[in-house]
Amino acid sequence: MAYIAMTTGFVLILIGLYGALTNRNILRMIVAFTVANTGVNLVMVAVGYLHGRTAPILDAAVPVAEAAARIIDPLPQALVLTAIVIGVGVTALMLAYAYKLYESKRTLDISAFKDLKW
Repeated sequence: MAYIAMTTGFVLILIGLYGALTNRNILRMIVAFTVANTGVNLVMVAVGYLHGRTAPILDAAVPVAEAAARIIDPLPQALVLTAIVIGVGVTALMLAYAYKLYESKRTLDISAFKDLKW
């Protein structure tokens, strides 16, 4: 199961990178970066999964003495949760920049923004 999630994550990363590099529209580039971000999160969750172990919750089902051998490390899950929040913030910032660029040039084509080129 972890291999399917990891393969899907890598496919999403490749689709996102391809979309970001081939599109000229800023909104499509933002969507492509978001797809790549989702793929990275999926790969991180798949790396943290260990077959045959349970969730990192200590209760009557998992005694404290056996916790190290029977639970999954919660650190990758916490990192992915943090990465999701940061990804949403970065996406919102990119969309705000795209809106301001559209207000100034009335286009979202990346080739129209040549003001800082030499």
